[in-house]
Amino acid sequence: MDTLFVGIDVSKDRLDVCVRPTDQAFAVARDGKGLEDLVRRMKALAPALIAVEATGGYETVVAAALAGAGLPLAVVNPAQIRHFARALGKRAKTDPIDAQVIAHFAEAAKPDPRPVADEQSQMLGDLVARRRQIIEMIVAEKQREQRATNRRLRKSIARLIAVLEKEISSVDADIDGLVRGSPVWREKEDLLASVPGIANKTARTLLAELPELGTLDRRRIASLAGLAPFTRQSGAWKGKSMIGGGRAPVRSALFICAMGGARYNPLLKAFYQRLLAAGKPKMVALIAVARKLLTILNAVLRDNKPWQPA
Repeated sequence: MDTLFVGIDVSKDRLDVCVRPTDQAFAVARDGKGLEDLVRRMKALAPALIAVEATGGYETVVAAALAGAGLPLAVVNPAQIRHFARALGKRAKTDPIDAQVIAHFAEAAKPDPRPVADEQSQMLGDLVARRRQIIEMIVAEKQREQRATNRRLRKSIARLIAVLEKEISSVDADIDGLVRGSPVWREKEDLLASVPGIANKTARTLLAELPELGTLDRRRIASLAGLAPFTRQSGAWKGKSMIGGGRAPVRSALFICAMGGARYNPLLKAFYQRLLAAGKPKMVALIAVARKLLTILNAVLRDNKPWQPA
């Protein structure tokens, strides 16, 4: 019997499903009855993997229903699906075609199934995402303030910035209460914060955005964070290795920590200086420091032991 892979394209009101390699296709409504039907069919098929494309929140209830039924689920990055579709020459875009592409991607790439976060983890993720959105709004308003020449307009912008900064404090308090109220989260946060240069807010971002931390090897965790270099080579031509993809909030947080760690963490500082002495550009060296920092954090959670200086 063929190993089956399922792709699901999620829209507001309906789910388009494709099964590889049989190319069986069907659609169900994105409501309680439709989800029950989907789960029943998936249990009968017993696929090796079900891939659902992240679609701005519409996929959450679908993922929860499938994972709650014990089915192997991976929520995949839409950008990866689009690149894969272009590689296949799929120019047309309809919901059934998208489901077919997602199923083909699951069959070819075999992304690791990712457990859906429990209610508390999901809440933490939502709060961290909201904090990031508010910060982006503050940055945008401050840029407008710099360009504004009208006094009344500048006052309006200043009032809005004050409101947003107050909201940041409120969200931070909610995050702190959630993390400190859970023994599991508190223990993990304290372990991560034991590494010099990792503040509590950074630790919470990592817990929310990278729940696999401590469960994967260093190469796979670096790939998830978008810190694993990929080679660009064709025939005799060889380009510079680059990083990309992965989870941008995690990569950004680690890069900021790496800049501080390269100055104040003795281990990371020595590593950074060795790279510079070997002729590496500063940006390349900082990326390597961020990757090493991630490896340290991964080991800290894996071994359930706080960081110890060498």
